[in-house]
Amino acid sequence: MRVSITGRHMEMTDALKAYIESGLNKLGSHFDKVIDADVILDIEKRRHIAEVNLHANGVRIHGKEASPDMYASVDAVLAKLEKQIRKYKDRINRHQPRAAREDRDYEHAIITMAAEIGASDTNGSSANHKVVHREQLPMKPLDVEEAIMQLELLDEPFLVFSNADTSKVNVLYAREDGTYGLIEPQF
Repeated sequence: MRVSITGRHMEMTDALKAYIESGLNKLGSHFDKVIDADVILDIEKRRHIAEVNLHANGVRIHGKEASPDMYASVDAVLAKLEKQIRKYKDRINRHQPRAAREDRDYEHAIITMAAEIGASDTNGSSANHKVVHREQLPMKPLDVEEAIMQLELLDEPFLVFSNADTSKVNVLYAREDGTYGLIEPQF
């Protein structure tokens, strides 16, 4: 596990660093893949603020707590992160795939097109668009709520999925204001 601890307006002690690392190691036991943690400790007047960002299994979990004591702030933020981790794990464990509909594998193909260059081109050659990456996606039927959960866990800008309600391919994307957009085909 990679842990980055930053202190603002305070002096970092070895005891505090060891306390934070032992708490984060307990949280790291919940994940399969390597976990990265960024910890920011700050003191503003009489408030001791602890902020933690975890990155594990494609999930970003954030917590921030403040109290009059730094150790109490660290304990509070670690408890908050533990609660969030349990929430995600419970959502994943409760998720049951749809048995009534079969899994469909769709293959997408991008067609290479040739576009003519304007009249200023004297050789008559054409510009080719090239496919630089091709990917096949397994398309499991999901409803919109399941797709939102998958998008939150994947840490990707969008998710292509087969809508279980309409049996059409949809695209779900995260917007900057924290909401989600859904692109549905119109025929």
